[in-house]
Amino acid sequence: MSGNEPAVPRVDTSKPHPARVYDWFLGGKDNYPVDEELGRHIMSIDNRAKHVAQTNRWFMQRVTRWLAGQAGVRQYLDIGTGIPTEPNLHQIAQGVAPESRIVYADNDPIVLTHAEALLRSTPEGVTDYIQADVREPGRILGQARKILDFKQPIALSLVALLHFVGDDDRPCDLVGALVDALPSGSYLVLSQLTADFDPQAVQRGVEMYAAGGVTLAPRSHAEVGRFFEGLDVEEPGIVRLTQWHPELGVDEVAEGDEAASLYAGVARKP
Repeated sequence: MSGNEPAVPRVDTSKPHPARVYDWFLGGKDNYPVDEELGRHIMSIDNRAKHVAQTNRWFMQRVTRWLAGQAGVRQYLDIGTGIPTEPNLHQIAQGVAPESRIVYADNDPIVLTHAEALLRSTPEGVTDYIQADVREPGRILGQARKILDFKQPIALSLVALLHFVGDDDRPCDLVGALVDALPSGSYLVLSQLTADFDPQAVQRGVEMYAAGGVTLAPRSHAEVGRFFEGLDVEEPGIVRLTQWHPELGVDEVAEGDEAASLYAGVARKP
């Protein structure tokens, strides 16, 4: 971990946090009763929620295999890392290319307590962790420059993150600030909740998260496309999560597209 990182902030257990609710959906133990309560409430309305969380995790694994293999990427900036669930991004990337360098960033203090799991790099590569929010792109980039070479391609991963950033925080500007700092040949990886397929269920989720003090902002296909403006979107385009190169999956449990109200896309910076 970077030596100048601040002391561990206090973990707020009075309200749910997306990373901990996600951990509960994945069967983890690093969550609190308030997180489980929201998770169970969501499951009572939509029993597919746990599978959707796992489906998103599988997308991260597929896209990392593609980036490390076909695209030849050796550097990664993963914002909204979440509580470690193996295999982590660095394990997949370094499994293909041991020299890969990975910087993780998250705003939940509980993730910092698990930084050791995120820092188990191969001897040839590097992993590091930044305690920061995506709303602080300058801080994230400043810290990441200590580990990553911004003259060489970097994959920016924003998986299941931006739907927790409301429009008032200008998410397109945040993504733009991050992408603008990346060199040519870099990639943007993104998955985002949408109400395009099951508006009623998604709206109930929005309301339940709001009751817990958490913003949840689903976006349409056109709105998700705005994040990729100026970039070359890779095949098969901005598609439903399960439709992004399913052939790259390993040990995934197939379930119909109806289980994934998220869009996913990967784009290259010219």
